[in-house]
Order: sequence, then structure tokens, then C-alpha cells
Amino acid sequence: MSEASERIRVDWAKGDAQRDAGLTTPEDVIRVDDISYGPYGLENVMDLYRPKAAAQDGVALPLIISVHGGGYVYGDKELYQFYCMSLAQRGFAVLNFTYRLAPENRFPACLEDTNRVFEWAVAHADEYGIDLNNVFMVGDSAGGHMAALYTCVLTNEEYADMVGIKAPTGFKLRAVAYNCSVYFPFDNWDIDQNRDDFMTDLFGTRDYRDEASKYLIVSDHIKKEGFPPVYVMTSEYDFLKEQAAPFKAALDEAGIPNVMKVYSNKDIPLYHVFHLDVRAKDGIICNDEECQFFREHMM
Repeated sequence: MSEASERIRVDWAKGDAQRDAGLTTPEDVIRVDDISYGPYGLENVMDLYRPKAAAQDGVALPLIISVHGGGYVYGDKELYQFYCMSLAQRGFAVLNFTYRLAPENRFPACLEDTNRVFEWAVAHADEYGIDLNNVFMVGDSAGGHMAALYTCVLTNEEYADMVGIKAPTGFKLRAVAYNCSVYFPFDNWDIDQNRDDFMTDLFGTRDYRDEASKYLIVSDHIKKEGFPPVYVMTSEYDFLKEQAAPFKAALDEAGIPNVMKVYSNKDIPLYHVFHLDVRAKDGIICNDEECQFFREHMM
């Protein structure tokens, strides 16, 4: 493991713990924890959150599947539980999952695990009150990158074959939200000193560039047919902000409906993945607006 990845696993954990300190499960949310969705033990578990009123009424709910961030090397469902439960409070069933990380697991392990979560949702929709006509996905940072690539898996058979994934059928991905995400992993390299280490950990070699470039540039694999509407979110001080506008341009060129929003606050700087702070006013506004975007694209 690179020094950058080791450092991030320690430093980012401290920041995430501080962000969520004192939070508890909301009274209006029912959670089912540690559901196994794949063969890799604690690396393949997830939680399902539902608003209590809908759960008690037996209503089938629209589903959001969340892909957590963490530079491909850090994170799990525990760090996203409060963010994901806040989405459930807005009227959705939400799947929040842990996936296999680099460098212990190389690309495309994270995409394979995302696919297993979607397979599980299709297989257990009736049991858990999931409306497969209205399925959505969110992801942030590296998780946004994986969510965007998985959208390509669902809508581009050639790319699915490239990564060796057979996507499930029986549902419709209605819309997606990519938050402070990577889209062009080799652009603006000098502003992110850790990215070379992350890519090395993800592919298991320093000579990753040719191989990685075939798989990781999202715009290379976008096809209009079936690609859902996209909410492209960034913020004024997001270190990945400069990737958002070129990605929106790629969506526009492909004819894919999209909205790009750059969040800012004249009094408080908004940084990378600010929306994960469920107590912050700007995070609440962002998450409200993304969920409204999803509602606008429901059947």
C-alpha cells in the first residue's frame, strides 16, 4: 500500500468521525443492517434504510443506491450511514454498502461489488418493498467515479464486456447524481499529489497508465441509449471542481439530459463532499435538490 493510502485511512477517518459525532439513527427511519450481498464477508455487507411510515404501510419505495467515496482505498458503509439515512427521510429506500477496496483488491473489484448490490436489489425487491421502476444512484468523489462507470456498465454492452460484468435486468435506472466526482482521472494531475499513488494501488502497478486509461475515462464510454439524466454536483472549493464542466459538456454532446450545480456560500467555504454533513444548511439544501431531481424523473 502506498504511503498516501495509509495516511488517508487514518486522517480521513478522523475527519469523518468529527463530522458525524453525536449523530444517532433518526426515529423516523427503520434500518436493516449488515445484509450480506456477496461472497466476500465483511467487505460485502450493506444496510437498507426506509422511512418508518412507509415501512409500516408496506409501500414499495423508490430506491437510491449509494456508492461511497474514499480515493478507492478508504471507506465503508458505517461512514455513510447518517448521510444515507437522511436520504431515506426524504422518502426513499436507500442501500448503503461496503465494497472491496484497493490495494487489497484491484480494479474492477469495486464495480463487481456494485453490480452485486444491484443484483440483490432486483432479487429482493418484493421482500424489502423496493420499486424497481424507480431506481436511482448517488456517488461522491471516487465513489462518484465508480457510480459513473457503473452507469456505463448498465448502458454500454461493450464497456460491460471490457470489465467482465454482466449487468442485471428487470429495473430502470431513472436518474443519477455524481457529487464532487472524478470523471477524467488523468486531468489536472498536478493539483492532486495523491492521485498517482491511488491509481497505483487501484491497478497494482506503477505502469498502470495505458491500462487504466482504457477503463476509467467516463466520457469514453457514454452512450445516449439508456443513459439516465444526470445531476452533476460540485462546490466552489471542491478540488475536483474543474472536472465538472468538461463532463457536463460531454453529456451535452451525447444528448443526455443533465443539470450541473456549483454550490457556494458567501459566508462559509464549501469544500469537497460538503453534502455529507447532514447537519449543515448547505448539505441539506443540496440533498433536498438532488432528491427533488430524482422525483422529477420518477414514473
